[in-house]
Amino acid sequence: MDALPNKTFTALIVLTLLWFLEGWIPFFSEFNQSGKRLPHAWKNLAVGAFNALVLGGLFAGTMVLLVTKAQGAGFGLLIWLGLPTWLEIPLAILIFDAWMYLWHRMNHIVPFFWRFHQVHHSDPRMDVTSAVRFHPGEIALSFLARFIVVPLLGVTLWELALYESVLLPVILLHHSNVDLSDRADAALRWVIVSPNMHRIHHSDLQPETDSNYSSVFSWWDRMFRSYRKREDYRAIRYGLENLTDSKWHTLKGILETPFRRNEK
Repeated sequence: MDALPNKTFTALIVLTLLWFLEGWIPFFSEFNQSGKRLPHAWKNLAVGAFNALVLGGLFAGTMVLLVTKAQGAGFGLLIWLGLPTWLEIPLAILIFDAWMYLWHRMNHIVPFFWRFHQVHHSDPRMDVTSAVRFHPGEIALSFLARFIVVPLLGVTLWELALYESVLLPVILLHHSNVDLSDRADAALRWVIVSPNMHRIHHSDLQPETDSNYSSVFSWWDRMFRSYRKREDYRAIRYGLENLTDSKWHTLKGILETPFRRNEK
């Protein structure tokens, strides 16, 4: 996993660049009102930093151990296929991105998973920092699932790190409040998830929330009929209707959201 420090450094550069672009060419200009960007951002970044540094550090060793043992035993789909390296690497990225689509969709369908995933969707002012706003419980569940899926697929640690090096800049971009031209956005979403495509996914309208699940490559949604678009992206309202109270958008509220009563 030697590529991990470089992956983190690249993500920080992309996040910083997009943060400044949001200030220069924002899609929703009202998000740039004086004194509101930093209070919104620090809570998302605090949760993201905890997940990366604490949970990432806690679970990384287990992932290394499991994948090393599986590879040593010749266990895993990609190992059994015996493909040349030039073919195995892109296939590993593709099948893991397909898994990410499936996992994301499960987080919307399974009520227990949704309790944690709704923290990500509750953000009423989506910007680049929203890309790291995930409840620690969701991150832990994601790692537990990966402990099974990664060895089964036969994905190596290097291939996993390579995938995440692609994933992080893409998710930072499609959560950002940067105003791309309609033509640029439409061109992007033929291959990867674009900002407008993902803005629909963060809509407060449930049919839109339950669409556009892809992480990197946009074609999974077309393939599995969960792709959605709309005419007026600037009419989108972010967040969840049952989590509009400001108390759920404090750091304490973000952490308590999955455990609140009267769950809808």
